Amino acid sequence: MKKYIVKFGFAGVLVLAFYACIDPFSPPEVNSVEKYLVVDGFLNMSKDTTKIELRRTQNAQEKTAPTPELGAKLSLEGEKGEMYPFTDRGKGLYILLPGVLNRAVKYRLNITTKNGQQYVSDFVAVSKTPPIDSVTYNFDKVLNAMVIKVNTHDATNSTRFYRWQFDDTYEYFAPYFSGLEVVGKELLGRQKNINQCWKSGKSANIILGSTIKLSRDEIRDLPVNIVPVASNKLLTRYSILVKQYGLTQEAFEYWTSLSKTTQSTGSLFDPQPSQVTGNIRNKANPKELVFGYFSAAVEQEKRIFMEPRLGYYETCVIDTLPLRCSTPDVECVFNTQKLLLTYVGLTDVLAVAPSCADCRVQGGSTTKPSFWSF
Repeated sequence: MKKYIVKFGFAGVLVLAFYACIDPFSPPEVNSVEKYLVVDGFLNMSKDTTKIELRRTQNAQEKTAPTPELGAKLSLEGEKGEMYPFTDRGKGLYILLPGVLNRAVKYRLNITTKNGQQYVSDFVAVSKTPPIDSVTYNFDKVLNAMVIKVNTHDATNSTRFYRWQFDDTYEYFAPYFSGLEVVGKELLGRQKNINQCWKSGKSANIILGSTIKLSRDEIRDLPVNIVPVASNKLLTRYSILVKQYGLTQEAFEYWTSLSKTTQSTGSLFDPQPSQVTGNIRNKANPKELVFGYFSAAVEQEKRIFMEPRLGYYETCVIDTLPLRCSTPDVECVFNTQKLLLTYVGLTDVLAVAPSCADCRVQGGSTTKPSFWSF
């Protein structure tokens, strides 16, 4: 894994932007059979839903995904005791719909697990988040990739600590269009277009920035994502939704420590793995390890689209399958595992492997996202 630390000399902004492939959070120092609670999420004070995911840590040698914490009861508590219950959506996900919350009030998270263990976070103030000024991009010939950058500033000089995440989506097409399919014992025109797909992903990197050493609370051209040409995400149309959050200094220090622990290169000169815990504790046993940091912030977003037409067109071998139509049955094509494209004359049909004509094989969906303009 590689770590990129970019320092902008003209402004002295220290940016912690780590580009790596990250597995679900499992602290490398946890090699025992203990299953510690991991709390992932924050209080979203914008008009979006608050999402909290609960998982259990696992031995660093395990290959399976972390176990979700099922059947827990979560609630948001205000300073004066007001309570707002979360809804259990299953698979360890708990949500709180947007409501009437006061940005001047401090809140904390309460968790009661299915086995009766109670966890609570510290009360946290709502961090201010200024709007994103712009999201820009430029092609880097050395990296052979598109570098996407964010720009922001706080005229009141009061934010100082930032974190970014993003959702990205790209449109792609299978090399060939499948216009035929077998329905029952008939060869008919395909009713559903499986040639065009959209595939989405989320940032898996810890992206931080601070202007604490600057006279102005301003960040310019901070890289938030690098999209290699080889990924083929840039071949047709690509969109990224950048999300920005203001942080308290304590939250910033937590995320900085976590990034050093989980994403260092592992050399003797890098920070060694350590137990990075946050502001959540077990009420009955404060010494128990609990991983995660609960914070509250106003989320700011900005989406851009691009059509750079960079990438590589796939090639596939087309087969010709004869139609043996002495009966209404389609004998030859009925049992093939290949996808049928179109007729050739009166006796043959073109066919290819599913990966060449069904875009869903690559993990995408044929449902156009609601934000996709055309």
